[in-house]
Order: sequence, then structure tokens, then C-alpha cells
Amino acid sequence: MRTRALRSTRPAHRRTAAAAALLMLSAGLAACSSSPTSDDGSPGGPGDTPGASQAAQVDPVRLTTSFTDPTSVPIDAPVTVSADGGDLSDVRVTSAAGPVEGRVQGGTWTSTSLLEPGTDYRISASATRSDGEAVERTRAFHTIDLTLDQQTYPSIAPLDGETVGVGMPVVVTFDIPVTDRALFEKHMNVTSTPAQKGSWYWLSDSEAHFRPARYWKAGTDVSVDLDLNSLPAGNGIYGQEDRQLSFHVGDAHVYRVNAQTHQMQVFSNGDLLRTLPITTGKPGFTTRSGVKVIMEKFETRRMNSETVGINRNSPEAYDIDDVRWAMRVTYSGEFIHAAPWSAGSQGYANVSHGCTGMSTADAGWLYAMTRRGDVVEYTGTDRQMTLENGYGDWNLAPAAWKQGSALS
Repeated sequence: MRTRALRSTRPAHRRTAAAAALLMLSAGLAACSSSPTSDDGSPGGPGDTPGASQAAQVDPVRLTTSFTDPTSVPIDAPVTVSADGGDLSDVRVTSAAGPVEGRVQGGTWTSTSLLEPGTDYRISASATRSDGEAVERTRAFHTIDLTLDQQTYPSIAPLDGETVGVGMPVVVTFDIPVTDRALFEKHMNVTSTPAQKGSWYWLSDSEAHFRPARYWKAGTDVSVDLDLNSLPAGNGIYGQEDRQLSFHVGDAHVYRVNAQTHQMQVFSNGDLLRTLPITTGKPGFTTRSGVKVIMEKFETRRMNSETVGINRNSPEAYDIDDVRWAMRVTYSGEFIHAAPWSAGSQGYANVSHGCTGMSTADAGWLYAMTRRGDVVEYTGTDRQMTLENGYGDWNLAPAAWKQGSALS
């Protein structure tokens, strides 16, 4: 569970480099010094070379770095280390979170990954003096401390290892808004087997969805890789963690509901399995037309009209404790569920408050085969499904969807 406190440790992830701060104290690596200090500040630190006459003849090696305060090293920029008076040959930066990645090129070491906040790091730098002597110093530094209010955590749907329907988008929700959407999106990768091109769409600074141009192909394996740990989100906020997960796309279940004929056709992998008599919303409670996606399932669920804005004193009020086989398709309260009270109207008239009702037997059969992410295509009404009212992603054409990317 996350607590509101300074975080000093975090998952190892691959984040290590930024703090390559290793450059460590600029002063750090004097090849010959009359009284160098070790990590604990005591005289006679590692790398000492006795001999005052030699010190007078050979220039000391000094490190320069991209940070100045070793007690509060930033995590959002690469660290560089270079050596004056010698050739830098190797830099190693380590912590409890793991080693920091980086490379020496052109005499300068540059980190290639970001550091963890609130973490102690140790640097070992090797260089060659002008007289050919190898010298090394070991130092420590600490990265800036961040509270949870300064970090944004990405939650992901679906779950790792879940099998979903062909309409399931990848949904990433941030608990603190992301201002730099473009930078984050560059580090949010989705791959699939077989390969299917797709793109992100930002519904807000706190929510981004990924979908392919068309429904996923049945049997697809999808991997999500959010490389966001320590990445600056803007306004002094940073990514809290990297996240990786994989999920599987099952059979192609597509349910086609026609509110005018009061029928639902149930397709699996293109084959029509059954046609079910149903009822949808009556005048004043019209069911939305468009593409919807199963969001969650409940064997039983209480349905109270007050949750959808109908006052308890209204003649339209209802409160049913045990609605069977309920499957949500909108945030606003549309479900597919068993409705034995409307059995006489199913297949003939629309009498519900917006939900799709059917017999208990039919609802149980449909519930058993349905997964989160299965598609329900509604036609026959003049009220349209909206993008943000659930997983409304498929109501945008591919070209319009791409425009929602921060990189478009």
C-alpha cells in the first residue's frame, strides 16, 4: 500500500543511470594528495599515492560533473562525468536498486537511464594520469527526495495475464495529472503478436487509451511496457514506477443489438450462435447507439435508480437488490442483465430505463461466455454513445483516433 511519506526505496526496475552522478565530487579524484579522504571522511582514502615530490611533478586528476550538490542530485536529466588531467576509463554507479547504466565516449561518461529518488548511490571512477598511473576514487551521493504527491502512478487495465475480448483497449490511468503527455507517450509502448498497428488517445491529463485501428484479432498476445519511472511529467511531478504486463485476446465475441427489432445477435468468431429477444430503454431513457465494450461483470448486483439520477420519490424509481448476470457497458449505468419482470415485452417493446434486459436463462448463458472487452454494437436509436462514457474508443474512426495522440 502506498503511504504519504518520503520514499527512499523503490522497485529496482531498469532506472539506474541518470544519477551517474558519479562524477561525484568534482574534487574527487586527485591523483596525489597529502590528505585525501575516504568515504567516511577519514584520512588516507583509497587511491592515495605517497610521495610529495611526485605530487609536485604530476598534475592531479580532477573530475567534473553535471551536478553540484551531492546530497540532492536530480533524477530527470542524464549525468555526465569527465576528468581533467587524465583519461577517464571506467565509471561504475551502484545502489540497492541496481547499477546505473552509462558509457564513456570522447572522454566523458554519460548516464543512459534515470535514477531513483531518495536513494543512496556509490560511485567508483577509474582514470589514467599523465604519467600512466591508474587512480580510482569511491564516493557516495544521494538523489532528491520526493513525496507521493510529487509522483504519478500508472494503473493499467486489463490485468497481467488476463484474457479479454477483441474490443478491450489498454487503459492507463494516472493518479496525478501528466502535463508532458508527449514525453510520457514516447515511453509508453504496446506490442502485439500478430503485429497490429495502433495508437494512444489522451482523454485527459490523467487517462490515456491504446487501441489498434480495428478490433484486436482473436488469439493476439499483447505486451504493455510503460518506461516511466523518474520521468518528468511536468509541474514538478515524476513517474513513480515502470509497469509491464501482458494479456491475451480470446475469441471474437461481438453482440449486435437492434433496439427497433428488440433482438440481440450473438456472434463468436464470425459465427451466429443465437438470436436473443431483448428490451432496451423506453422514451425518456433511450439506450445509446454505438459501439460499447463489456467493462465489468457481476453475478448479482443491486440497482438503485438514485445512482442514475432518478429521485426515490419519482414514479420511475426502482431499487432491486439482486439483479442477476449484470454486465456494465457504460459509466452512466447501462448494463446487460436478466430482467424477468419484463419478460412479456422482450422481443416486442422497449420498456427499460436504458439497460438491455433479457430472460434469466438467456442472460446466464451470455454471461458465462462473456469476457471483459467483448463488443456490443447497438443500433436503432437516436441517442449516441460518447467516447468517455465507458470504453467508447471504437466510436472514433482510426484517423480521428490518431489525432488524440500527443505525438500526432
